[in-house]
Amino acid sequence: MAIKYLFQAGNYISEVEDTLYGSFIEHLGRAVYTGVYEPGHPCADEQGFRRDVMDMIKELKVSTVRYPGGNFVSGYNWMDGIGPKEQRPVRLDYAWLSKETNEFGIGEFYDWAKKTGVTPMVAVNLGTGTPQEAGYFVEYSNIKGGTYFSDLRKQHGHEEPFNFKYWCLGNEMDGPWQTCHLEADDYAKKALETAKIMHWVDPSLKLVACGSATTTLPSYPEWDRIVLERVYNEVEALSCHHYFENSTGNINDFLGSFVLMDNFIHTITSTADYVKAKLRSKKDMMISFDEYNIWSIAGEPWMDFFDRDPNNRFTKAPPLLEQHYTFLDALVLGGLMCTLINHSDRVKMASLAQLVNVIAPIFTKPNGEAIKQTIYYPFMWASVYGRGKALRYFANVPHIETIHGQTKTLQSAATYNEQTKEISLFILNIDQTQDQEISLVLDGFGKVELKDRQELVGYELSAQNTFITPDAVVPKHRAFTDAEKQSLCVKIPALSFSLLTLKVEGEL
Repeated sequence: MAIKYLFQAGNYISEVEDTLYGSFIEHLGRAVYTGVYEPGHPCADEQGFRRDVMDMIKELKVSTVRYPGGNFVSGYNWMDGIGPKEQRPVRLDYAWLSKETNEFGIGEFYDWAKKTGVTPMVAVNLGTGTPQEAGYFVEYSNIKGGTYFSDLRKQHGHEEPFNFKYWCLGNEMDGPWQTCHLEADDYAKKALETAKIMHWVDPSLKLVACGSATTTLPSYPEWDRIVLERVYNEVEALSCHHYFENSTGNINDFLGSFVLMDNFIHTITSTADYVKAKLRSKKDMMISFDEYNIWSIAGEPWMDFFDRDPNNRFTKAPPLLEQHYTFLDALVLGGLMCTLINHSDRVKMASLAQLVNVIAPIFTKPNGEAIKQTIYYPFMWASVYGRGKALRYFANVPHIETIHGQTKTLQSAATYNEQTKEISLFILNIDQTQDQEISLVLDGFGKVELKDRQELVGYELSAQNTFITPDAVVPKHRAFTDAEKQSLCVKIPALSFSLLTLKVEGEL
């Protein structure tokens, strides 16, 4: 018997903000150098930005890009990356034990973001940095002129201000791995004073405070409560970070990662709502899930850089965290994208970490080509088709037992786009053997027609896209049968991630 998916016109979760489909570039490994920036590359423009990479990012329709970190930012002085390149200092990066030449700085990032069509999301250093330095950063970036730092920006070739809107108050300051890690109360005090200065310089800024970097730290979620009780009125959102891996070796556990993300979001929103009540505030605190991805920590030799020869330890852009994604990874990411859409009432921003080379959907070869990794496609589907309003739906789907508890075999999300008059339905089937037939019941939508179906299905779980076989794992289009069109009953294959597009006739 088909599983009924019941939708009712007007029953929406929330408007899906464009900023839900952001990403992240850090000065880490080859994300910047030979990633987005490679002077002399055959595809490089006059500023050294790789056009092939920019084209892939445009196809992804990435909305925001968080920069310059990440762990990197907690030891970074933004002033090192401004002015004539030949005069910029070469520094040691404590976070990734690398050499930072600073030839790509905030001005280059602004120009790259403008050419790529993305909105910058800038992070300030609350590790070794000071509130005053953050204020100078805003002044350099957003003040039109007539002050030392705004006039300095003009001298550096940018007559008009950058007008950066979104700013992160540090990065993962709850993490002991962070340069100048802080306890929750110490971070909260520093973040509050930093936010005050930044808002004095530019009251229009939208600030994001550091929330928990993972659910595994003992400070979670007490960190979030302590921070919010002090900075609640100065920030728009609290950040969440979480990476997902096949930690148990059980495929069902890995496929059920969306439950872990879902529980994380519920916990943080509950914590924020507690603080709202305690402070008698009328404002709902939103979430910026500004680091998430599949990161197989145990399966990748990413820690090798700690063991490098001490005499040759710090090198420019060493290849770090260059995970090669599989078909299984793409399925898992599809489930995570569904979770973000289903929480669009509180998760207003998110950043897939990262964008190029470093645990990323795009992978480049120095002085060579660029390819799309398997996870490129589920993110692209959500970013391109998951716009508009997130639809609330009801479906009684089968469950299986995983490390996360009772886990749905079908993880889904849906959106309605008023401009295109289309419904997009995303469905992950984690059952390894059983196809599932679903019946779409669309109450109040009028005439609805099945328009298109794309599927990620039928590959070996270990299949990867490589420079030799860049299209080993790509979406497949499958036409609807006449019976499916008439009945609105569709079969969802086992171990698949599907995108169904439906056309709605008339006004709702």
